[in-house]
Amino acid sequence: MDSAVFDPRPARADAPLHGTTSNGLKIVIVGGFGVGKTTMVRAVSEIRPLDTEATMTNAGVGVDDPSGAPGKSTTTVAFDFGRITIDAENVLYLFGAPGQERFWFLWDRLFAGALGAIVLVDQRRIADSWYAIDRLEQQGTRFIVACNNFGGHHAIEEVRAALDLDPHVPLVDCDARSRESCKRVLIALVEHIYAARTNLAGARPLSAPRTTTESLS
Repeated sequence: MDSAVFDPRPARADAPLHGTTSNGLKIVIVGGFGVGKTTMVRAVSEIRPLDTEATMTNAGVGVDDPSGAPGKSTTTVAFDFGRITIDAENVLYLFGAPGQERFWFLWDRLFAGALGAIVLVDQRRIADSWYAIDRLEQQGTRFIVACNNFGGHHAIEEVRAALDLDPHVPLVDCDARSRESCKRVLIALVEHIYAARTNLAGARPLSAPRTTTESLS
């Protein structure tokens, strides 16, 4: 196998869950085309990620709009999948949603049963994220927004204003290529979900996982 594409991480079948694992938490990563969803899943997954990237062809001309990511030659046509362990009892299952508009019909199925979501934003194309935020708000799914650093120069609060985010929605900076950066995004999401659940009157509190970068595998 070419060393340039060799992935030393085990396949899912070769990395069974710990015997003490009792909570599987589904997380969806969503956003516009080319914002880095597949990159994030690949960067942070402890197992060899499953992706459904396909080469973009002339068949998509007039259907897809690749202008926001002119150097991109592939696109996700179903979803990406990865996994990361939080602690002995909790594991996150990561699903990267397709960004092309013609695949948005898949989002409802991906959102089903999701504990929360990450909206990944390219600061240069903020409007591309409005639809994802609207859908999550409509679904009632807890989410945070992560600004993928593509070299944009917008201050984080300018991005919040442009997205018209509710004050309670966390907004964080990230680099989707960096495993440590992606871990911090996941920690922010899990802590946001936990805080929201425990603040709901009469809700059964979640067992707070040890969400630190050291506890994530």
